[in-house]
Amino acid sequence: MAKVVSSKKKIAEKKEIKVNSILITQPRPETDKSPYFELAKKFDITVDFHAFIRVEGLSGKEFRKQRVDITEYTAIVFTSRSAVDHFFRICEELKVKVSQEMKYFCITEAVALYLQKFILYRKRKVFFSADGTTAGLLEIIGKHKNNEKFILPLSDSAKNDIAQFMIKHNVKYTEAALYRTVSNDITTVMSTGYDMIVFFSPYSVQTLFEHYPQFTQNGTLIGAFGPTTSKAVEDSGLRLDIKAPAPNSPSMVAALELFLVSVKQPSK
Repeated sequence: MAKVVSSKKKIAEKKEIKVNSILITQPRPETDKSPYFELAKKFDITVDFHAFIRVEGLSGKEFRKQRVDITEYTAIVFTSRSAVDHFFRICEELKVKVSQEMKYFCITEAVALYLQKFILYRKRKVFFSADGTTAGLLEIIGKHKNNEKFILPLSDSAKNDIAQFMIKHNVKYTEAALYRTVSNDITTVMSTGYDMIVFFSPYSVQTLFEHYPQFTQNGTLIGAFGPTTSKAVEDSGLRLDIKAPAPNSPSMVAALELFLVSVKQPSK
């Protein structure tokens, strides 16, 4: 017979969770105005940053070997700022002029706005997922699938659910590797020991097990941003404690705050 635990006891057990330090597996923000620092101050916790992965761009010569003629396409899908950076870097290196009629489909509004660095934003056709999810992006792509020929920039080793959607719905598209994802050394930071580790990419989860194949979670809390990252965490056998985006927490900071409120009183 299953053991029944009273609601009061569940709440008590939840409050016993210790969260005094969080490791964010991304580079440290460039300014001190990041909401992560506000979160650290509010709950009197330590929030450290260490990028588990880095992105290295492919050279123009490497890109040419894929035989992708950018001028033949009418639309492009961007799932990150890195993809935007490396696409326009390759175009500049190969002296490719992107058509003013090119349509841009972006995973989030932030990625869409980042295009302003390279194009006259208001004079271009730019679309983005309203809720910042892959599902939202796929819905928009689906509305244009019969009229466009898409380029899908990605890492040289990516497994992309957007590509699976394209295949399933007979969308005309071509994958174009623009960069490669490389693991960083995480030995020093992992030796510190954190109450929580937050991942933002499946590759970061992969990096953890590359350096620590025998890693056991024990009491370490795990957070993940994005469906593919969440899946990577669960597929690796780890317990996923915090998941974003969600209806009540569109960002990782919001998800962390909700969790901390439930287990830790804000600092006065």
